[in-house]
Amino acid sequence: MKDLLLIALFAALGAAAAGLLGLAALRLLRRRSLALTLFAVAVVSVLAVTSGTFAVARAMFLSRHDLGVVVTVLAVASTVALLTAALLGRQVTAGGRALAAAARTVGGDTGFTPPDRPLGRELAAVSAELAATSARLAESRDRERALDASRRELIAWISHDLRTPLAGLRAMAEALEDGVAEEPERYLARIRTEVERLTGMVDDLFELSRIQAGALSLSPSRVSLHDLVDDALAGAHPLARQRGVRLEGRRVEPAPIEADPREITRAIGNLLVNAIRATPPDGVVAVSTHREADAVVLAVTDGCGGIPEPDLPRVFETGWRGTAARTPRPTGPADPGTPDTADSGAGLGLAIVRGIVEAHDGRALVRNVEGGCCFEITLPAARRA
Repeated sequence: MKDLLLIALFAALGAAAAGLLGLAALRLLRRRSLALTLFAVAVVSVLAVTSGTFAVARAMFLSRHDLGVVVTVLAVASTVALLTAALLGRQVTAGGRALAAAARTVGGDTGFTPPDRPLGRELAAVSAELAATSARLAESRDRERALDASRRELIAWISHDLRTPLAGLRAMAEALEDGVAEEPERYLARIRTEVERLTGMVDDLFELSRIQAGALSLSPSRVSLHDLVDDALAGAHPLARQRGVRLEGRRVEPAPIEADPREITRAIGNLLVNAIRATPPDGVVAVSTHREADAVVLAVTDGCGGIPEPDLPRVFETGWRGTAARTPRPTGPADPGTPDTADSGAGLGLAIVRGIVEAHDGRALVRNVEGGCCFEITLPAARRA
């Protein structure tokens, strides 16, 4: 028992000396390559075993021959261990370099290109995360490009839509100023109409900016969708009468929803105005609602004749106008008594509808029906009291 304790003591002293040297080496190599660190760990392990074994062999007073055998075995084993550690470190370094080269492709136009050599589990996990990050960056870049394109189109359309009423206002103001207006009252009425049109455009822009910035403040309450539809129909009735379009809302159920009454009324009003302007005279715009599980669906059907299928996914985009048949006609200053047939916005109404509906955890969609289009908004139904 005493001999075993002595052997353990000599082995511990030899291993401790190697361990202290190893700690110092690892401290010096903490900023160096991983391969060198792994090789240093292998060297420390080999030294610990070798020094401990050699110390015990010397303490046991082995013969010169036996001591030579022990030393030879230790030398061969140490050489094999160190060579293996060097090869392992080289393999890890090669994998790290391949992964670093692949990481430089993250965010590129061609996407992430993974290393073409097998990697260890940890490096493979890093490669998978880089691939996922590259995919997210690509999606973000596509969204940014789409937003930039939409923003440029919106600026172009807004500039065009502002230029027309401003030119008319300037011409009418000059006519009044020069005293050449035969009926000043008609010019003043037309000026007021154009100002109201510009005010509507500014209101739409402000509302859309709040929606896109996530700053739309909602004050939800339990309301009847029937009442909101009645308010929206009352607001759209003058435009429908001017256009010769008949409004129908006989299939509206008194379904309760949890929503901001003002914002939902605005969304319904935008759908009605869009439908009225797209429907020819003597046409019909119908409003209906129905329940679907835990949701309430409101549908506004017009008589526009339909939208080309490729354009359907773009209907709710900011600034979308569609075909010339759905694009409002500009009015000029030549005849100040002409009824206002121009759109009060710049293709923002449906984008505002989608923003408001999605802010209420709902969804908006459009589909072609016989003779026209059906715009639907789906809103969560109010919980039972």
